[in-house]
This record gives sequence, C-alpha cells and structure tokens, in this order.
Amino acid sequence: MDNGKLSVLALLDLSAAFDTVDDTVDHDILLMRLRVSYGVRGTVLDWFQSYLTGWTECVRRGVSWSTSTTVRFGVLQGSVLGPLLFILYTADLTDIIEAHGFHPHLYADDTQIQGSCCPDSVDLLQSTQPDCLDEVS
Repeated sequence: MDNGKLSVLALLDLSAAFDTVDDTVDHDILLMRLRVSYGVRGTVLDWFQSYLTGWTECVRRGVSWSTSTTVRFGVLQGSVLGPLLFILYTADLTDIIEAHGFHPHLYADDTQIQGSCCPDSVDLLQSTQPDCLDEVS
C-alpha cells in the first residue's frame, strides 16, 4: 500500500476442515498425494489406505444407537496420525498459491493468501483470486 498498490488478503483456517468427516478430505486425494508428492508406495501406502478406509461411525443417544455408516472422507479426529497427515495433505499449498501469482503465509493451520497490484490491474487481481481459492479448496 505504501507503493500505491491495492492489496487483497484471504484468511483460511484449515484445521477445522481437516478434522471433520464431511467431504473436505478425500481419502483418494490424500493417498494420491502420499504416492505422488512423497513417493510412498507398496506396503507403507497399503498401510495408510487400510488406516483411512473401512471405519464406520454411529451416534448414541442414551441406550439407542443410530445405524452405522461408512466414513469416506476426513481423518479420524484426535488420532496420532492426524497432525502428520494434515502437514502432508497441505504441503503443496504454497506451490498452488504461488502458481496463481499470490504470496502464501502459512503458520500451523492458518493460511494467508496475499496479492497486490497497481490500481489499473485490479480486474486481473479480482478474477485471479477466486481461481486460486477454488484450487486451494
């Protein structure tokens, strides 16, 4: 701003998304990231696949239990591997953000995506940021 540029900043908190069992963490994507980005193969990859797949959850209220359902997304909340898998799952964020011309700032589970431009280029900045956020998502 001191140089007369306009700035945009997106603030993301990724931990809540990682610990839930909705569609935020796809097991296939996590396994692909382990294989492609980190070279995890064979027995070790099979172990991660076994850890991630096949678990179920249900709800208990008093003495009543809901029907069990298979969990297809997310990482078991509170697990020992959760923080490690979080780091591995999000490690490529910097590359994704920088490929869109933005500057990432990551600290633990907080991610900042910052960009700036001259006032006459604001349309480009406004059209690029949603694409970056979509890819991060």
